[in-house]
Amino acid sequence: MEPPATDESGEQDLLRRAAAGDGRCFATLFTRYRSRLRRMVKLRLDPRVQGRVDPSDVVQEAYLETCRQLPAYVRDARLPFFLWLRLVTGQQLALTHRRHLGVQARAAGREVSLQRGALPGASSAALAAQLLGNMTSPSMAAAKAELKVRVQDALNRMDGVDREVLTLRHFEHLTNAETATALGLSETAASNRYVRALERLRGVLARTPGGPGGF
Repeated sequence: MEPPATDESGEQDLLRRAAAGDGRCFATLFTRYRSRLRRMVKLRLDPRVQGRVDPSDVVQEAYLETCRQLPAYVRDARLPFFLWLRLVTGQQLALTHRRHLGVQARAAGREVSLQRGALPGASSAALAAQLLGNMTSPSMAAAKAELKVRVQDALNRMDGVDREVLTLRHFEHLTNAETATALGLSETAASNRYVRALERLRGVLARTPGGPGGF
């Protein structure tokens, strides 16, 4: 699933007006991507704080921070706009983890190195839950429990970059070009890693009766 296309010329005009102080323009821009940012936060929110932190609150904090940083971004835009929003949102999520977990935040899970720092990685439990979310009938309960363990094990055994490419492409719905830019890879390398990660998970699913199809 690819994200919806955007009008780049219209987006650049809104960015210029927002950087000049038009808050309504920035609100319009941010709203376009709010649901994608919330999806990212939900995937990467540490399970130990899920009962205390709502992903929407993290996204709102990111909105305020991106408003503050916008003029500097417009002067030197080294990332596409959405990837910059995503980066700042991920940084706010990391700050949230540190506020709630203190020194334990570094043990919250894998951190993913990006071009400008590291962001919290998605947990294998969150990814497995996303993948198996449609297996809800009582007759599938046992198969789902077994499959979840297998999927989490396969994810945990993956190379860290392969796992992150899979997360970005399949679960956050970034394009291959966006994924490559976010991770500092060539598009060919990002594509190859995605195929490799998909094949590994497909093998796990194929060996489990009742597993979800269409992956």
